[in-house]
Amino acid sequence: MERRWSAARRPVAVVVAVGLAGALGAAPAAADERGAEPAAGVEWGACPADVAENAPQLECGLVPVPLDYADPEGTQIEVMISRLAGPDPEGRRGVLLLNPGGPGGSGLTMPADLTALGVPDSVTDGYDLIGMDTRGVGHSTPVSCGFTADQDYYGNIPPYAADDAAFTAQAERAEAVADQCAANDTGGLLRHISTANIARDLDRVRAALGEEKASYFGLSYGSALGAAYASMFPERTDRVILDSNVGDTHLGHDGMRRFALGAEETFPDFAEWVAARHGSYGLGRTAKEVRATYFTLAERLDAEPFEGVDGAVFRLASFAGLYSESQYAFTARLWQSVHESDAAAVRRHLEEGEPFGLPAVGPAAAPAEAVPSPYDNFWSAFLAVTCNDSDWPEDVDAYRSAIADDRERYPLYGAAAANITPCAFWPHEPAEPPVEVDDDGPRNVLIVQNLRDPATPHRGGELLREAFRDRSRLVSVDASGHGAYVYGDNACAWNTATAFLVDGRLPKRDTSCAASPASALGLDGETERSRAEALDRLPSTI
Repeated sequence: MERRWSAARRPVAVVVAVGLAGALGAAPAAADERGAEPAAGVEWGACPADVAENAPQLECGLVPVPLDYADPEGTQIEVMISRLAGPDPEGRRGVLLLNPGGPGGSGLTMPADLTALGVPDSVTDGYDLIGMDTRGVGHSTPVSCGFTADQDYYGNIPPYAADDAAFTAQAERAEAVADQCAANDTGGLLRHISTANIARDLDRVRAALGEEKASYFGLSYGSALGAAYASMFPERTDRVILDSNVGDTHLGHDGMRRFALGAEETFPDFAEWVAARHGSYGLGRTAKEVRATYFTLAERLDAEPFEGVDGAVFRLASFAGLYSESQYAFTARLWQSVHESDAAAVRRHLEEGEPFGLPAVGPAAAPAEAVPSPYDNFWSAFLAVTCNDSDWPEDVDAYRSAIADDRERYPLYGAAAANITPCAFWPHEPAEPPVEVDDDGPRNVLIVQNLRDPATPHRGGELLREAFRDRSRLVSVDASGHGAYVYGDNACAWNTATAFLVDGRLPKRDTSCAASPASALGLDGETERSRAEALDRLPSTI
């Protein structure tokens, strides 16, 4: 198979391995009935030190799963799960499987994070909360592409292509990363990291816990995983909440391009916040002026980068700053320091920004020798899942055309979201087609979606609602940012989702939640600090 470059570069021939389901014409992924269901029973014990440090109340255990579900009795790998047990084992409803997104984000602390975020006792009384490092992630037989700390790589969101030279540089970088992942895949794990296999793992976890059914709460990419699980195993799912929705059972190029739509829909909230504080930041008295400042600063940095910040880095930082109002002040300070050409302040703010999901912003001092990047596993798992799930365009010019279109349609971030990724050069064809949403099953899917979300815009919730049809209801929340239930603070969204988990009350029709006043949760200072720490652990890249 050949990938077509511009005339200035010779075509690159790529040998494609055939997956376990054969060609893409095979049937979509479905429930896997091959192999005996594992015996119930998980040996619970202490969690790894990094998990216990943040969540000492949790216990952890390992569940064996097949590396290759086409050979269920063959090589086994392990997935690690965590548990926050309900206080009344006899009175609980069952288990609530959790996923925080990514893909590639660790979910082991998520049960504790939900309690820190204020999830009601009625939920924790009714369920054992089950976190998980999905296959390939963290403590679950991790995958590695061998990313190093000094490597020129932006991470899960490709950089903004300011011009064709920037696009060509990213294409070369993306091809090199795909080759690097293939070279580091010595154990053959890489090709088996997919949403369909993770959904099969979820069902293995359910069985190992001795449950006939499992409930599920996932957000961001976790919405895609939950949609796949509810479709592949409809009769084994109890109550399913899908929050901040990708819009399908996988994240492909179309899903990535919706980041640009999300940025356009969410940016006005940030711009109004900044405009109201013009006396503090000096970035514009109106939202229109703030938007103009964005383009002025980005284009200035395109032409003359400083302190390791170019226009692409500036746009990435600004996009990440839209995930939550709690990040607005950080983003405004960064803008202010760029506006004033204050190099020391830029460096300081970029260092502050790392917890907000900006690992690639600004260059670090090159180490004496190549050392593993702290983001190696996260980036590697993200690539494995997204590239293995669906058939990405292989024609490089298709990305060039998409960038040109989205730069015009979505000028804030379109030329980043449409940019080329290593999936265009991935060494494996998808082993099976993407999971198809199954609308023939129990009415047990609650879709919760903010109206303004930078990474997963409201359209994603609409798409899943259309696909699940009468199995689902959509709750549209007049709020801004990433995460609606528990991770947001809209009272209506909380009440609707909690009632569904506790009493099984799926709304009779799609629901609209009006905006809640600021500080609707009314938390004290200590609880607010715990909540902020839990929010920091939410993967920032869908």
